[in-house]
Amino acid sequence: MKDLLERCCGIDIHKDTAVTCIMIGFGKKMKKEIKTFGTMTDNIEDLRLWLRKNKIKKVAIESTGIYWKPIFNILEDDCEIILANAKHIKNVPGRKTDVKDSEWLCKLLKNGLIEKSFIPPEDIRHLRELTRYRKSLLSGLTAAKNRIVKTLESANVKLASVLSNIHGATGWKIIKELAIGEQSIKKLTKNLHPQIKASKEDFEKALKNTLKPHDRELLKVKIRHIESLQLLISEVEEQIKTHLQKYTSEINLLKTIPGMGDTIAAITLAEIGADMDQFPSDMHIASWAGLAPGNNESAGKKKVLGSPREIKI
Repeated sequence: MKDLLERCCGIDIHKDTAVTCIMIGFGKKMKKEIKTFGTMTDNIEDLRLWLRKNKIKKVAIESTGIYWKPIFNILEDDCEIILANAKHIKNVPGRKTDVKDSEWLCKLLKNGLIEKSFIPPEDIRHLRELTRYRKSLLSGLTAAKNRIVKTLESANVKLASVLSNIHGATGWKIIKELAIGEQSIKKLTKNLHPQIKASKEDFEKALKNTLKPHDRELLKVKIRHIESLQLLISEVEEQIKTHLQKYTSEINLLKTIPGMGDTIAAITLAEIGADMDQFPSDMHIASWAGLAPGNNESAGKKKVLGSPREIKI
């Protein structure tokens, strides 16, 4: 393999250590040095000073969980960071150590054999964290609502049989009244929405239950959990709106796509960024998103490929 870079660095990152290898020069005159640093902020600052001293501007890091992020954040302004897909840089089996991994990373970088992963700028990364956190909160909210249904069904409250959405205005009001101990079927059904298809008689049958005091206490806790999640989601959505103010034109452009609303537009921007120059063509972005078919054939047999998007940053 022919060396392309005069100076480069490979870092094998773990939770508490960063094994670092630098290579300077070409051929037999190449100088190699390996050091192990901690991953506390002061340790990473020492790493940065060491790289500065050796005039290293190209650094390769394996995408190990989230442990690469603190090093990336500190070295970003000094070096060009190449985040490598772990699947693409596997070393020779049976000869794996942290030192050899850092050397292998550095050697691959020196020979130009590491494909750079897409890392958006800092403000887009922040937006991405917000949109992904909103998604996880929504998943938690769905699970919390399902637990409410489970408690109701266990006590033979068949709201789900008469309402398409028991967490709508009517259903939620009934659930809250059940939780505080309301037992009168007439009071529970007095404010039914006129557009509800189920009859009042069906509601009366559905609300005849076996709720015990412990069921009602459990409902109260689950209601508070749902309300707290809804409050958190609202706060995150406000942060997302604030963050999107500088990207008004990009969001408006995305919303011209049929079916693209504010939420999906924000998620799309967070995932692909605002600078499309990083994707040479529409086919490249389709491949990055896992929407383009790939080829994996040997001896006339086609093998199933996973998503091309191996790294989730």
